[in-house]
Amino acid sequence: MTTDTAEWKRQATAFAVEFVESGMVVGLGHGSTAIHAVQLIAERMKDGRLRNITGIPCSFQAEEEALRYGVPVATLDVRPSIDLTIDGADEVDPSLNLIKGGGGALLREKIVAQASRRVVIVVDESKLSPMLGTKRSVPLEVIPFGWRTQMDFLEAMGAKVSHRRNADKSLFKTDQGNLIMDCRFGPIMALRELIRVLESRAGIVEHGLFLDAVSEVVVAGASGVRHLKRA
Repeated sequence: MTTDTAEWKRQATAFAVEFVESGMVVGLGHGSTAIHAVQLIAERMKDGRLRNITGIPCSFQAEEEALRYGVPVATLDVRPSIDLTIDGADEVDPSLNLIKGGGGALLREKIVAQASRRVVIVVDESKLSPMLGTKRSVPLEVIPFGWRTQMDFLEAMGAKVSHRRNADKSLFKTDQGNLIMDCRFGPIMALRELIRVLESRAGIVEHGLFLDAVSEVVVAGASGVRHLKRA
């Protein structure tokens, strides 16, 4: 991430955090966007601008960050309705559909998004794309059992598939203990048809395509911050 890109993301996150109000249950996404959002929320709690905030983390990492900065957390079992979720995305198309899962938390992120009244996605302008799949692969969370059959299936569909790995080359595991396969489909013209095929396949737990999941995207770039809303 360049210095400019990091600063743009910080600007967009600060814009989104302005939507947080006292008493809210707030979904906390995974990754750098969520960490910055937690920091800003914690600052506002400390100086009294925000009170009685409860965070619902999308990952173990997000939970650790929230607790480290003093933001109280709960689970969806305790607080099943979320007022506002702030999260990032890997790619955003003109209809505000998304590819998510670059951090490996796509399953929990999707569950939290579906439980939220309002989802605000924060990105820098490099994440905007004319069509999903143009810039990014689609992450799939798959169970370890029979993973090779999933790879063969996806490659037969024309995807270039790679196992997500950690820095030490070991296989990346999600918080559920599953694997991530990153699938390069190229520009995806038939999103809903691809989703139908992926969701019909046993062993594929979740995919990183988020259609109709959000109504707002905050984008920051060289020309400033834009607040995009679904038409």
